[in-house]
Amino acid sequence: MPDNPLIAVAMSGGVDSSTVAAMMHRDGKNIVGMTMQLWNQRRLPELVPDGPTGRCCSLDDVYDARYVAEKLAIPYYVVNFEKRFEQQVVKPFIDEYLNGRTPIPCTLCNNYIKFDQFLEMAAGVHADFVATGHYAQIDFDEVSGRYRMLRAADAAKDQTYFLFGLTQQQLSRTLFPLGGMTKPEVRELARQLDVPIHAKPDSQEICFVPNGDYGAFIDSYFKEQGIAPRQTHGEIVTAEGEILGEHGGVHRYTVGQRKGLGIASPEPLYVIATEPATQRVIVGRNDDLLRAKMPVKEINWISIAPPPAPMRAQVRIRNKHLPAHATITPIDKSRAEVHFDEAQRAVTPGQAAVFYDGNVVLGGGWID
Repeated sequence: MPDNPLIAVAMSGGVDSSTVAAMMHRDGKNIVGMTMQLWNQRRLPELVPDGPTGRCCSLDDVYDARYVAEKLAIPYYVVNFEKRFEQQVVKPFIDEYLNGRTPIPCTLCNNYIKFDQFLEMAAGVHADFVATGHYAQIDFDEVSGRYRMLRAADAAKDQTYFLFGLTQQQLSRTLFPLGGMTKPEVRELARQLDVPIHAKPDSQEICFVPNGDYGAFIDSYFKEQGIAPRQTHGEIVTAEGEILGEHGGVHRYTVGQRKGLGIASPEPLYVIATEPATQRVIVGRNDDLLRAKMPVKEINWISIAPPPAPMRAQVRIRNKHLPAHATITPIDKSRAEVHFDEAQRAVTPGQAAVFYDGNVVLGGGWID
């Protein structure tokens, strides 16, 4: 390895990645800035609300990333991944919703773009490592000979739930310089380093869904592509089959949803399942959302080898979910069944299940 390796900083135009670039520049690291152009923001203009959208990877973000790179006087490139992003993130996102599942586009982007194609592109400019503004940590376990992913020091900003797909090879070339810092500390460091966007708000929305309405996005995308929309409207029913009303599309509903059901009831009702095959949205009481077990597929074991026998762990089923104690029973190297000590609310097909041993991320997969 060279004494001063070249590091490609993934610059999104936000405070975090800009601070990574500034701190590495301050420390005399050999760096190059690279921004991924993922989605043409001029597409589907009917979805763009008036005023700021708060979405990531916007044209303004590209401008901000370039501005920071120019201020640091570092080489800078914008890399167009729009075609790959549409194939690997947007289209699977649509297919999952239409098939009654709730996808996580940020995880798909991490798996197939940011830590796959971006690493290849970085190698193209002879970069030895990539550095990002993600809140996570990496170390190397001398005993097992494996890189491990660890939760961030700032529990409120920890992003390991979205990073379960990283491989050993990717971890070996990835740096998370902010993993040991809190967000206030990062903003203060950005101010001290005179990062021009140190006060910029964090992005909240998905880059290709500026108004947060997934159903409207799917409808508009089909219209743009000249694709006849699928027949997705049908009945809202109870688990016993009682018809309570009608809906305008199963892709507009997700497990655990309460608002926007459009039905009257003397007690709160929640979506407990969607059935694309019958076009039914099934609703029930809060207790009907509880699940004691769930199947998990396409598991990527990160910090440990695939376990040969049942093991104990803490399991997150949503990003803000408090990890729940459970037993993971392997079916094979990439599938398992998770049995919770206490039933969990709104276990949602299509979401991620990420396994932890304290702060160590053991691995993760998709709820089936």
